[in-house]
Parts: sequence; structure tokens; C-alpha cells
Amino acid sequence: MNFTVETQSFGVLPTAESSEPILEYIVKNTTTGEGFSVIPDHGGLLRQLYLGPKSTLISTIHAPDSPQSLFVDEAYSSAFLYPFPSRVRHGIYRFDGEDYTLPMNEPARNNAIHGLIHPQPFTVIRQDATDTYASLILQYDYAGTIHGYPFPFSLRIVYELTPPPADKPNQSSTLTISFSAHNMGDTRCPAAFGWHPYFTLNNEETDGLTIDMPIADVILLDNNLLPTGRRPLEERGALSLRDRNLDSAFSVTNQPDGVTTVLHSPRQNVSLHVWQSETFGYLVVYTPGRRDSVAIEPLTANVDAFNNGEGLIILDPGEALKGQIKVWAD
Repeated sequence: MNFTVETQSFGVLPTAESSEPILEYIVKNTTTGEGFSVIPDHGGLLRQLYLGPKSTLISTIHAPDSPQSLFVDEAYSSAFLYPFPSRVRHGIYRFDGEDYTLPMNEPARNNAIHGLIHPQPFTVIRQDATDTYASLILQYDYAGTIHGYPFPFSLRIVYELTPPPADKPNQSSTLTISFSAHNMGDTRCPAAFGWHPYFTLNNEETDGLTIDMPIADVILLDNNLLPTGRRPLEERGALSLRDRNLDSAFSVTNQPDGVTTVLHSPRQNVSLHVWQSETFGYLVVYTPGRRDSVAIEPLTANVDAFNNGEGLIILDPGEALKGQIKVWAD
């Protein structure tokens, strides 16, 4: 087969009750050498992604490389963010006439941040490897046990690797991430989803890269990184990241076929494309101080959506929020 799915030990987490190592799933296109790895037991996170544009294999994901660094990572590397991405002011929101208080996990800014599922363990419910694709299906079930979000849900993540298009010889394989979040309770619930990957182009310094974003408006943020309004984006086209420090939120242009953010290295003549489906109406871009990666974070809702309602989806019992993200290079 042209695609394979294998497992290997990633090691034992420092606080694990069991001495059993957690597993890393390795998915490969054996024809091109491209592939990715996922750690289901730690939030289902994507730890590695190697793509081969122009037949040259490059590393495109920055994530922890050991159990110890994974355990102490506070950057939410590759984390899935649900039922809310980004921040909720003071961790407090009101829904259907009731007040709720979420766990305060950003005490410096007095906010709740990045949902409730990272780094919870996901279950691998299916894996496939064929001549035309390989996939992993992960699932996390939440029983509604946290007082601040008493709404049961089931979150399913599908990772799929497919070969380069036959008519595009310089393009890499494509990683597709599909999510579906189902309301498993008997009442309505608020829902929003995001993904928090840090992208790199062979660890090239950020200052040498450019980024082209499908932006409609800039979301204005206060000192606690909470929205205060909007303004049009003044700079269009590819923006140089040299000496540019970003921790910025945006609304994206409304396109039924989705929109794409492009991270480009002029030195390597390589571009990384991050496509988000129409479900994702927002985007956060962050450049860490270490200057070796760029967080490109598709969000289905605005920052503090549990309070401002911007992009927030209300799911009836049995309904689901769904979307897709695709990553490729050329």
C-alpha cells in the first residue's frame, strides 16, 4: 500500500499514574516520504507534519518533542479548542437565562482560555491505510461534569492524508482535519471550535517569512486581548513578518468555498497553505517570541464569543457543529 498507519512509544508523561508509555500514531505516504504523527492521549494533538513540495521534504509543525516538554507546554501547541476558542472575559457568561463560571486558566488576564478538552485523552475509534489515503478517527466524550459548562458533547476529529494532485507536480500531499461536535444533552448549548497549530518552514526564522491572510476586518483588542471593536485591514497582500510581532484576531472574507492563509519563505521558495472551510469565520495569528514559528489559528467564532455572540453557534439536542481545515505546501 502507498499509505501506512503505525504506532510507536512516545514515552511516559511525568505525572502519569501508569508506567505505560503513551502511543504516537505515525501516518505516512510511503511513495513520497510525507506524513504526520498524532498523540491521541494528549488532546489528539498533531505533533509532526512533513510535506514534500517540489519533492523536497520539509518540517511544517512546531510542537513538543518529548513527554517532559509536552507536559510543561503552555503554548497550546496543536491543541483543539472546544467548546470555546480563545478567551472568555473573567470566565463568566450568560446563556438561556443562567449565569455560568468557567475554570480560570489564564489568571494573569483574569480569563478562561481555549476550551475544556486540551490535553484530555482521545480514543482512536478507527484507522485506515489504502493505496489512495490514510486516516485516523479520534473521539472525546464529555459528560457535562464541569459546572461552568454542564452540556454533554461528543467531539470527533478525522485526520486524513491524501496524495498530491496529478496535475500539480510541485504540490505536496494534503492533510485534512475534519471535526464534528455533537450536542449529546437534552438542552441547547453554546458552541465554538478552533485549532491552535504553530507552523514552521524547516524552522526558518520568522523574520524571513511573509504571510498572506484572507482578512475582512481586524478585531481590535484591549490589554487583556478581548475585543473592543473592528477596523478594516490597512495592508493587503503578502505581509513581511520581519520585526512584526502579532497576537491578532481577524474576521475573514466570506467565501462559500472557504479561504486560505499562505505562509511563504522567499529563501526556500516554499509556501504553506492553510485552508479553512466556511464554518471558520475568524482567524488568530500569533508570532511567538522565539521567532521560529507562526500560530495560524482558524476559529468558528470571535474571541469572547460566549459573551458577544459573534460567530457563536447554538446547538439543539442532537445537532452538530462541523468544519474542515486543509494544509499543503508548494
